Amino acid sequence: MAASDPALAAAGVIRPARLEERSNIERLIARSVRELCKGDYSSAQLEAALGSAFGVDTSLIEDGTYFVIEEAGELIAAGGWSFRKTLFGADARPDRTPELLDPARDAARIRAFFVAPEQARRGLGRRLLARCEAEAQARGFLGVELAATLTGERLYRAMGYLPVRRFAHPLGAGLTIDFVNMQKRLG
Repeated sequence: MAASDPALAAAGVIRPARLEERSNIERLIARSVRELCKGDYSSAQLEAALGSAFGVDTSLIEDGTYFVIEEAGELIAAGGWSFRKTLFGADARPDRTPELLDPARDAARIRAFFVAPEQARRGLGRRLLARCEAEAQARGFLGVELAATLTGERLYRAMGYLPVRRFAHPLGAGLTIDFVNMQKRLG
């Protein structure tokens, strides 16, 4: 859809997320994951992934690179990008790598995209992704990379991302969750 499409214009306002919204963002993430990902993962996988593989990374909010779309006072979508090495996951992940990326050598990270289930298929993810890609490019990044859920892979393919590899992330208790590492060249 074109940016001038009235449906997109009516789809709320994109703005930087605020730390005090963390609990609202966590609720949005849980609703999104439980409803929109249930066709690609088991309930056990989704519940195990919430709070670790799926969740808020406050460094994105503090860096000013995590955004929400708000409509009528409600958060209806969230997503961001990062200039840090961590590819995915919430604050609770023990293997986070907060070191800075080198825009001349590394790809920026697209991170933590979630949409309220009742708002799916309105172009919200596309709007957030376009904002994140533009900001990463403005910071000198030549490419972007992400760890897509099987559910999100369809959106990212449609937006020009290419799969690099599929991997299983351990969740504990013998569970894993599959992701697809994807990349896109900017510009």
